[in-house]
Amino acid sequence: MAAPTAADAPRVRFPQAAAALSRYGNAPIKLLVEIGQLIWFALTAVRLIPFALHRYPKEVLRMVAQMGMGTGAMAVVGGTAAIVGFITLSAGSLVAIQGYATLGNIGVEAFTGFLAALVNVRFVAPVAAGQALAATVGAGATAELGAMRISEEIDALEVMSIRSVAFLASTRVVSGLVVIIPLYGLAITMAFLSQQVTTVLLYGQSIGTYNHYFHTFLRLNDVAWSFGEVLLVAVVVMTTHCYYGYTASGGPVGVGEAVGRSMRLSLITIVVVVVLTAMAVYGKNPNFNLTV
Repeated sequence: MAAPTAADAPRVRFPQAAAALSRYGNAPIKLLVEIGQLIWFALTAVRLIPFALHRYPKEVLRMVAQMGMGTGAMAVVGGTAAIVGFITLSAGSLVAIQGYATLGNIGVEAFTGFLAALVNVRFVAPVAAGQALAATVGAGATAELGAMRISEEIDALEVMSIRSVAFLASTRVVSGLVVIIPLYGLAITMAFLSQQVTTVLLYGQSIGTYNHYFHTFLRLNDVAWSFGEVLLVAVVVMTTHCYYGYTASGGPVGVGEAVGRSMRLSLITIVVVVVLTAMAVYGKNPNFNLTV
């Protein structure tokens, strides 16, 4: 055994500090490696979508049914559809309350309908729908794939010559894209309805005034871009959660950690995707004018 040198003196004298430095010193490198692995997994899952549709159509249909209405007790309350509806209902009401109060401070509370048409479509509804998708379908996918990983079911699929990424991840990405379209239609409808009810019934604003500004500033192009945003959000959410479930390790505790890490990253990336998309589409021209 080699004798300790002068360079080993700090490690021997301060073992806890040396251990902490060894643990966190390589954190930036580990982060870059994990980001690269996540991006590569996402690109692989998206690239294998045609293969998954051709080889595993029954699995795609099963995942669509499971994501849309849920299984077991979730199916009783309507599954993801009910959760998305309630979340966007609450978000729309909050926008109406804050918007009416803020605009009322400067005497233009009549523009609450304009705020509903602008903020809901461009920001609130996509973020709320993405968060609901991540909290229900995404977290469930991470837990399910993580359980399959630690029980070696994914390895068994590879042994049976089944392409595990296509069978487990690509099918879920396709199902998320299919399910999010009607779910987002429900979400944006509930957001519009909640704002109108809150503004007209609770604050007593004339329904004619509200509808005038709402329909004046609601543009079909904005709605189309909003659907594009939420489709991109769905891809990001599903690939993120599938990656963390697919690479889970460390037993049941590792699966729980994977679910938490995937949720944290999803909540961040949802907002980032919506903001970057809004900046790309509306950054130069917001497409509305309050004066002529």
